[in-house]
Amino acid sequence: MNGETARTVTVAVVDDHPLFRRGIISLLETLEGVEVVGDAASVADALALVAAREPDVVLMDLDLGQESGLDATRTITQRHPSVAVLVLTMHSDDRSLFAAMRAGARGYLLKVAAPREVERAIQAVAEGQALFGADVAARAVAYLTGSASASRPARFPELTEREADVLELVARGLDNGSIARTLVLTSKTVRNYVYSIVTKLGAPDRSALIVMAREAGFGARAGEPRD
Repeated sequence: MNGETARTVTVAVVDDHPLFRRGIISLLETLEGVEVVGDAASVADALALVAAREPDVVLMDLDLGQESGLDATRTITQRHPSVAVLVLTMHSDDRSLFAAMRAGARGYLLKVAAPREVERAIQAVAEGQALFGADVAARAVAYLTGSASASRPARFPELTEREADVLELVARGLDNGSIARTLVLTSKTVRNYVYSIVTKLGAPDRSALIVMAREAGFGARAGEPRD
């Protein structure tokens, strides 16, 4: 190491499953150069922990019981821009990945990731890099380079980019609350977008809007089959 002392990376673990939380903490405690400074199972506890300890990295689950790790991620990255959030989740779908990135996550791993991959991701995001697991890396790159939005159907040019995002999720059958959580918006904002879309496209109701959107190619993007 040429006489240099490696910096210890401090990590907080946020997950509402006690067994998994203890397991990941046990793993982290075996890693050289990593120090666990606390753990939490709810959004409020996560925010309090980060405020008190200012860890370098937060390992964040997206499902926190009835709460969302996206809310915690967004607030942490806004209040503590020096803290890197690394999502560790079971969700491999595009909606969860892109929502986490929009919320400010610097990395995204699945819970099936190997210990070595977790270690590498923690070190990378602590150094300011973005790192995504092999399972989601290609889609993350597509999102960052804009090719994901470029693949959206060219129909309905009267819609704004954000309205097209909302329509994509409407076409997939999501309700306003789910769309709000996915796009990190308020439910009121989503309602306003849906009203604007319905008005612009002249759809008589939401069901008709879904049919119109699916016929135009929305609702099955990024390789997701429609039910």
